[in-house]
Amino acid sequence: MQDTLKISNNDRNRALGLSTFAFTICFAVWTIFSIIGVSIQQELGLSDTQFGFLVATPVLTGSISRMFLGIWTEKFGGRIVFPLQMLLTSVAVWLLTSVHTYEMFLVAALGLGFAGGSFIIGVSYVSRWFETKHQGTALGIFGVGNVGAAVTNFAAPFLVVALGWEGTAKVYAVVLAATAVLFYIMAKDDPSHKLRQSTGKGGMSLAEQLAPLKKAQVWRFSIYYFFVFGAFVALASFLPRYYVGAYGLSLTTAGVLAGLYSLPGSVFRAVGGWMSDRWGARFVIYFTFFASLFLLFVMAFPGGSFRTSGINGPIEFEVGTSLYLFVTLTIFLGFVMSLGKAAVFKHIPTYYPEHVGAVGGLVGMIGGLGGFFLPIAFGYLLDVTGIWTAPFMLLFFLVAISVVWMHLAIIRMSTESELLVAAHG
Repeated sequence: MQDTLKISNNDRNRALGLSTFAFTICFAVWTIFSIIGVSIQQELGLSDTQFGFLVATPVLTGSISRMFLGIWTEKFGGRIVFPLQMLLTSVAVWLLTSVHTYEMFLVAALGLGFAGGSFIIGVSYVSRWFETKHQGTALGIFGVGNVGAAVTNFAAPFLVVALGWEGTAKVYAVVLAATAVLFYIMAKDDPSHKLRQSTGKGGMSLAEQLAPLKKAQVWRFSIYYFFVFGAFVALASFLPRYYVGAYGLSLTTAGVLAGLYSLPGSVFRAVGGWMSDRWGARFVIYFTFFASLFLLFVMAFPGGSFRTSGINGPIEFEVGTSLYLFVTLTIFLGFVMSLGKAAVFKHIPTYYPEHVGAVGGLVGMIGGLGGFFLPIAFGYLLDVTGIWTAPFMLLFFLVAISVVWMHLAIIRMSTESELLVAAHG
């Protein structure tokens, strides 16, 4: 529909800029437990599995909420739904400071998790302002809001040192509420919503909105997103804990190094959108998966002491990944994952232009659930195996399975297309 409407560049840029800024703040809030959770873990004496549940719980709410937030955005418009979502979340963040038990922290984390639902609101809102041929780039720019994870990793440790984790949470709550007010004042109704208001026509029924979810293609997109986004969120939350435990770093240093992963995992999403517009989303996803396999293989290799028989007797040597090499690998991993995130969401408005909220909501929900289940799995693997690199082994096998399934699906589609052409030839 956006292709048939006359939209000024100023309005497009306003919508994109405001949405990207709001999403950045929301994402920073969504990942706050990656930093304050370390202090809470020490304060309550939590195990790694319990810590995994704590940092993953906001991701659960943020993931599940994407389905109905996407549908509501199509019905009521992003200018209304986005500020309401931010205000609701800011209240939950403020109330977090009055919690004292692990069980209540989990309950509070569910409310904080609504910050993650901001993604599908922004996707649905932004996509309405741009023509199909430019949507990959526009949504890639919007996706740069993932840099909010880096903002938290860089800034929150210093806030915790200065204000404590409670003061840090209050600062986040105030900033989020102010962003909600700013967005409502400065944003405009998207063109599709404005057209429906002027013509008096309502939006699609719920059944019509959900119809594309019957297609296997939609679910395949969801599995891709489970890694490129879900694992990104999981690692953004897990890496500070990993650096503190595996390398003995301070929380502030660990936060900065984790931010070096989150930063390219966010800002280069715009590049991924541009690449998808230029060379196709399929090419970008293939590149993401194969590069990730190589990087995760190196990251997953457990260090240790080895002894072998030599000519002049036993030879002992140490094998492991140095801190500098590991940080470098995470930077490259964040980069290729950012490309993949943009590529997956390039597909959605292209194939389902009138169902961006519902289809994007499902894809975002499944991807977000990766950010819920993976931190729990990371903590469980650490408790059971005692091997710091076990989480990266899990991610390696996840990518290997995804790329094989993707390739087989593409071969099947190509075969079916050739048979169809032959039948009508």
